[in-house]
Amino acid sequence: MSNAIFNIAVPYNEPVLSYAPGSPEKKALLAAIHKAKSKQSELPAFINGKRVLDGEKVSVHPPHEHAHTLGHFYRGTKEHVHQAIDAALAAKQSWADTPWHERAAVFLRAADLLAGPYRARMNAATMLAQSKNAYQAEIDAVAEMCDFFRFNAYFLQEIYREQPLISPATIWNKLEYRPLEGFILAITPFNFTSIAANLPAAPAMCGNTVVWKPAETQIYSAVVIMELFEEAGLPPGVINLIYTDGPEVGDIVFKHRDFAGLHFTGSTGVFQHLWKEIGTNIDKYRSYPRVVGETGGKDFIIAHKDSDAEQVAVAMLRGAFEFQGQKCSAASRAYISAGLWPAVKERLLKDMNTLKMGSVEDFGNFVNAVIDERSFDKIAKYIDGEKKNPDAEIIAGGGYDKSEGYFIEPTVIVTKDPHSTTMEEEIFGPVLTVYVFEDNCWEEALHLVDTTSPYALTGAVFATDRNIIDHATKALANSAGNFYVNDKPTGAVVGQQPFGGARGSGTNDKAGSALNLTRWMSPRLIKENFNAPRDYRYPFLGE
Repeated sequence: MSNAIFNIAVPYNEPVLSYAPGSPEKKALLAAIHKAKSKQSELPAFINGKRVLDGEKVSVHPPHEHAHTLGHFYRGTKEHVHQAIDAALAAKQSWADTPWHERAAVFLRAADLLAGPYRARMNAATMLAQSKNAYQAEIDAVAEMCDFFRFNAYFLQEIYREQPLISPATIWNKLEYRPLEGFILAITPFNFTSIAANLPAAPAMCGNTVVWKPAETQIYSAVVIMELFEEAGLPPGVINLIYTDGPEVGDIVFKHRDFAGLHFTGSTGVFQHLWKEIGTNIDKYRSYPRVVGETGGKDFIIAHKDSDAEQVAVAMLRGAFEFQGQKCSAASRAYISAGLWPAVKERLLKDMNTLKMGSVEDFGNFVNAVIDERSFDKIAKYIDGEKKNPDAEIIAGGGYDKSEGYFIEPTVIVTKDPHSTTMEEEIFGPVLTVYVFEDNCWEEALHLVDTTSPYALTGAVFATDRNIIDHATKALANSAGNFYVNDKPTGAVVGQQPFGGARGSGTNDKAGSALNLTRWMSPRLIKENFNAPRDYRYPFLGE
């Protein structure tokens, strides 16, 4: 048996490759895309290490080319849920007993495999099934996923090192960090492959076993994640991937005595419903479940009159329209000082006129398709509503077409009403609404930012004067869990900007930090007395 004391060095952020013309990574990626498109893949569920192809057959199509079929998954049944729970519970003790550095080693190896032989394949899967361009796929499906695995392993080590400060003579105080008692349910979104991997992986690294239910529109890359985990050495039953409908999963999981926690990213409405279900069943559980969620956002940019107009315009374009605005952190509302607006508008429209939209296979396209028809119809309805609004003007975009793919033009709306529908409601698409405020109404604008939305995920302030920056930072203290100064409100990097928001945006448990990992542990304090008392009498009794 090894008696070494292992040490995980401070990790580094995975370098983001450029995919420039003629680069070897671009050649490898194009080959991976061609290979993926040349066949129809069977996409199994993974239960106790076995591939399961039972249930209703459902086809998978690229959002930008819905006439093409990438493959099929099989929508699961309630029996799959029971099997996944049983597998997680059966694997639990062995996995919990596995030394922490051996658990961490699985995910460290997964990171290296992902950065190497899996890189092109994971990017291709994300590009095709989730319609991300090469850069957006690279920063998500490879760089951020690698970072989650490497930094979480380091954070886990640092948590285990946290011990009681004092052990008096003849006393030894020890703190151990156990996994939760039961299984974890991970419910993951379509928009980030890295989040889909991290939500089951983070609890698993801490010694928990997991039932993982992904968004159906992310299943294609979820299968690649499971194959990555398998090759990295993850034992059967530690993470079980199922495709059963959400209500059926919840009906079983949230009534199970051994349900120990929920790791969730998705809509605010769904998260609130799940929390209510957990509360209704609270008397059934062995322990109080941990509930961790990152949900919606109505993310903002506010620019003071002394800001740099070019910087503001670029932040608006990138923040609102990268990945078609389908980021929880995407800029959706902007408040621009009147004196700054003409210059911002000129640069924004100039840049938007150069944007290309189309298939991910054309690397010249900045914008691709939204995820599915339901999303397309919802976003189009918002745009149509603003076309009829006398207080709104669409100054860019406003078009859409789903004949070949779910394409919506990046759209900028200028409104006279700071409480218009598109200023207040989450759209989750390439729509940015701008409200221009008078230069002398900075305080009122800050108040609007803080009170308009029930969300508090991300936001950005642009200004030059340090006093103004400091004042805005304080005024908007509760408006965003990730707050940016003179930068777009998207693009959090693991190890640099731990991510999460409060209010209607979630529990702010900061994915990509030690804070998140501690939610999947149950500490136990052990006090050992080397010389226990032999007489009950204390000295004061001698009186």
